Amino acid sequence: MNFQAIRAIWIYEMARMRRTMLQSIVSPVLSTALYFVVFGSAIGSRISHVGGVSYGAFIVPGLIMLNLLTQSISNASFGIYFPRFVGTIYEILSAPISAVEIVIAYVGAAAAKSIFLGLLTLATAAVFININILHPLWMLAFLLLTSVTFSLFGFVIGIWADSFEKLQLIPLLIVTPLTFLGGSFYSIDMLPPFWRNVTLINPVVYLISGFRWSFYGLSDINVGISLGMTLLFLALCLGIVAWIFKTGYRLKT
Repeated sequence: MNFQAIRAIWIYEMARMRRTMLQSIVSPVLSTALYFVVFGSAIGSRISHVGGVSYGAFIVPGLIMLNLLTQSISNASFGIYFPRFVGTIYEILSAPISAVEIVIAYVGAAAAKSIFLGLLTLATAAVFININILHPLWMLAFLLLTSVTFSLFGFVIGIWADSFEKLQLIPLLIVTPLTFLGGSFYSIDMLPPFWRNVTLINPVVYLISGFRWSFYGLSDINVGISLGMTLLFLALCLGIVAWIFKTGYRLKT
């Protein structure tokens, strides 16, 4: 394992977070504050509790997951797309570094940034409301697992995209709507039976439900099923990444 090469790529990618402080840190914090002002105050005044948890506290896991998914995909997709765009991908592919090491470096950096932002979102939420985490180790486990999984997904998008517009296509048109419709700001048990069954098709529901359980022991779906769905998506992303390096799909174009 070439740890020096992994470390070099990881440090370079992490440094980009400092160079884009406004977009990477200030924007998520401001968005979280605005969500609490709009949803916590306006809707919270009409829905005081959900499942015995105050509405303000109930939406915290959903807010964290919303930032986590979007940032994981964005960081990983841009991280691998930009070397392809400027042509430095050839230097990486010709260097004495394996495909596994490339994935570890780029995905590891994207996941690390996403976890930091997730914890920053949690800290911002704690300013507005008291938060008690019932299962802190499970919360960190879901945070890590989700960050790595969607960073891998973002890595795949970065390989697939052939323009900056395509980088934003899936996160904006698919992932963000699925997150909003996945129970981020409400319990799916509040829906009519038909729409609840339709909602179960949404994979993000399982992520948010499992993550919310780690906070309050409250979930719309069995936590074992949530964990299994996350692991299944992780395995799928790993399989696609393995196929990409085996076939060389778009790595040199």
